Amino acid sequence: MGMEQKLREKLGKEIKHSSNEEIYDALLDCVQEMAEEKVSQKGKKKIYYVSAEFLIGKLLSNNMINLGIYGEVKELLKENGKNIGEIEELEEEPSLGNGGLGRLAACFLDSIATLGYSGAGIGLNYHLGLFQQVFEHKLQKETKNPWIQTKSWLKKTDVTYPVKFRDFTLTSRMYEIAVTGYNNRTNLLLLFDVDTVDEDMVGEGIQFDKEDIQKNLTLFLYPDDSDEQGRKLRIYQQYFMVSNAAHLILDECTQKGSNLYDLSDYAVIQINDTHPTMIIPELIRLLTERGLEMDDAIEVVKKTCAYTNHTILAEALEKWPIHYLKEVVPQLMPIIEVLDDKVRRMYGDESVAIIDRNNLVHMAHIDIHYGFSVNGVAALHTEILKNSELNNFYRIYPEKFNNKTNGITFRRWLLYCNPKLAESLTDWIGDGFYKDAMELKKLEAFAQDEKVLQRLLSIKKENKLQLKAYLKETQGLELNEDSIFDIQVKRLHEYKRQQMNALYVIYKYLQIKKGEIPKTPITVVFGAKAAPAYTIAKDIIHLILCLQEVINSDPQVNPYLNVVMVENYNVTLAEKLIPACDISEQISLASKEASGTGNMKFMLNGAVTLGTEDGANVEIHQFVGDDNIYIFGASSDQVIGHYERADYVSRDYYENNDMIHEVVDFITSPQMQKVGSEEHLNRLREELLGKDWFMSFLDLEDYIEKKELAFADYADQDGWAKKMLYNISNAGFFSSDRTIEEYNRDIWKLC
Repeated sequence: MGMEQKLREKLGKEIKHSSNEEIYDALLDCVQEMAEEKVSQKGKKKIYYVSAEFLIGKLLSNNMINLGIYGEVKELLKENGKNIGEIEELEEEPSLGNGGLGRLAACFLDSIATLGYSGAGIGLNYHLGLFQQVFEHKLQKETKNPWIQTKSWLKKTDVTYPVKFRDFTLTSRMYEIAVTGYNNRTNLLLLFDVDTVDEDMVGEGIQFDKEDIQKNLTLFLYPDDSDEQGRKLRIYQQYFMVSNAAHLILDECTQKGSNLYDLSDYAVIQINDTHPTMIIPELIRLLTERGLEMDDAIEVVKKTCAYTNHTILAEALEKWPIHYLKEVVPQLMPIIEVLDDKVRRMYGDESVAIIDRNNLVHMAHIDIHYGFSVNGVAALHTEILKNSELNNFYRIYPEKFNNKTNGITFRRWLLYCNPKLAESLTDWIGDGFYKDAMELKKLEAFAQDEKVLQRLLSIKKENKLQLKAYLKETQGLELNEDSIFDIQVKRLHEYKRQQMNALYVIYKYLQIKKGEIPKTPITVVFGAKAAPAYTIAKDIIHLILCLQEVINSDPQVNPYLNVVMVENYNVTLAEKLIPACDISEQISLASKEASGTGNMKFMLNGAVTLGTEDGANVEIHQFVGDDNIYIFGASSDQVIGHYERADYVSRDYYENNDMIHEVVDFITSPQMQKVGSEEHLNRLREELLGKDWFMSFLDLEDYIEKKELAFADYADQDGWAKKMLYNISNAGFFSSDRTIEEYNRDIWKLC
């Protein structure tokens, strides 16, 4: 049955006489049914990808692309006077993730299904998500984000488990979301919830009673942990997630014939960062309940669990006080103490103990000792883990450490969000890159083809116009499509150095005021959410929003420079921003960004990277060569050296460099104070002068120099088009299909 007939049956009338809402509901039903037909039980061994986040984005069009019906549906709707874009807008974006960690997990689920592997994602069904960001008085305000619609991709199941905490037991409820692979099987994202959750307990903003666990457990992703109740709530969430995962995994494996001693023949559990770490002691507990001796259970789990490290930032490697764990999940502490005792008996090094002298339980240490694999997510990141941050573990377990450079799913980040580019690429090199991204390399043969280069430029201009219209309509923002789009969109964190980009904006503003006019107008675009309790990150947002008002309202400057900060940056906005970008800002302090995946999406869509030699930028640089990337700043070794010697003093840069002195003082200048908050601006300036922990001043001059060079090079449009072409043609390595093939080859070993 064709799509036209299926839709008519669902609608009960002609498509042209149906509302967009009716068509959306009918398409949802059709696509879900088609996806369910491809659910497969094939494969004895299954990968369970356990993650606190799955930033999956809107699903309708992505699933239609993977099922091979997107073009047909788009044309069918057009013939009936309907616009697929308007129908896509009706779908709420699932608020199940924050940044790269969650987006990576979503890409991985897509690729696992695309490659035909048996797999499932396991996480939590957050009703109100991370939070919705709104700007009031040039400050970030957090509000709840109730994304679950009456009709949605969430499918309620009858699967429930009892999850025991110290003072009470909760009954879970499992929901499923179908994850379609491209021209292959459908797997499932399994999200656990409680029927007792109460969205109405959240009033203004995102405040709620953090102690009423039965009602608040799955309200928010990463609830504010600036107080003790918030930190305990995170433990409740994490244990709830992993206890359900452990029950489900053991049930599925025994149903397939496992005797539990051979669990690793049926399951491999990928622990995505430290949030799911408690699955290790929980599995051991459940295995002993099912009859295994403690030592046998430990050995089974060691062969089944693998750990992905996403950071070297100390605050992101979770450490929980023993008394918190005893208050929430006392049943795990005897097991954790046994695990710690075994480590202490084998190794005399206090630094690799699980429980430290301050009675903190180090979650990453559990993962490393009691899993069989530890992987970093970019070549540089893995080397830093081996040689520096986790060197004490690497010396014990060199065979466990391996690298898996992150990747992105090309179907969403090219076929869906940049259809004009995808169509032209198909005309030039065929459609092999839909499945094998390395086919993009064929584009290099067109590096001297003037028509191809001009087409790349015209596609970029069309995408800029689309972004301009979208932001004008949805956020009231004005963009100049004839300007360079310089874009930095990612989570707001000092190590990602949005503050350094803002200092460049001040520099450029002052230069224009002095009469130095750029050859091409520049639009600097920011998008970022700051964690609710992260004061300095919120101050950086305030700085950017103040600059936006000062610069955009200055008639002497605004023809040449504009600043835009989009509100509530998410996957939907990323799909509009990335195809329109000229310069991709990847400016983290070297050694601090594990990988990055936004850098890959921008590269794929023809943006040129301006970045440090950090994370996957290193590998992007290797692929595109010196002429097609702008690299600046201290190396990771130099940065690590500064930290070891504690010899970086930001105030010295301020006192000894007139330019830095001038731009930093502008933060609290009269024109900024006039539009902003003295408290927020002063606090940020003092933070930069007194600490600048991520060394913005160290790299600022080099950053400005390289950025100015990139802007100057942009004036040569033919030369710039070649840079675009080389970036697109070398993006194939950064496919999540390749990453997943490597996970399977080296870690999972699925059938």
